Amino acid sequence: MNTIIASKLKILRKTNNLSQEQMADYLRISQSAYARMESGESHSWANHILKICSIFEIAPEDLVKMENPGSHLNFAYPKAFSQKAIEEYESKIEALKKEIDKLKKDKKE
Repeated sequence: MNTIIASKLKILRKTNNLSQEQMADYLRISQSAYARMESGESHSWANHILKICSIFEIAPEDLVKMENPGSHLNFAYPKAFSQKAIEEYESKIEALKKEIDKLKKDKKE
């Protein structure tokens, strides 16, 4: 079962044009930990199943269904996360810009 879920994770990620690093950031884990999930070496996807399913807007049962990942999967691959990721990163960038401006101002004083 772990290899089927691993394959689905990879298919979902690639279909949504996401990198392993982006997924790892969203799940707040290391890129190597996420890579182990996709390779089937780790079962830690179970700890993150709700967040993974929210990223791809699928139900948990869709992720764990025993089906061949190479066939036509019975769930959609929405592009919604791409916009969510953009908004999240834009927010982080804004916060960092404010912090940089504050540091520059403090340095001048």
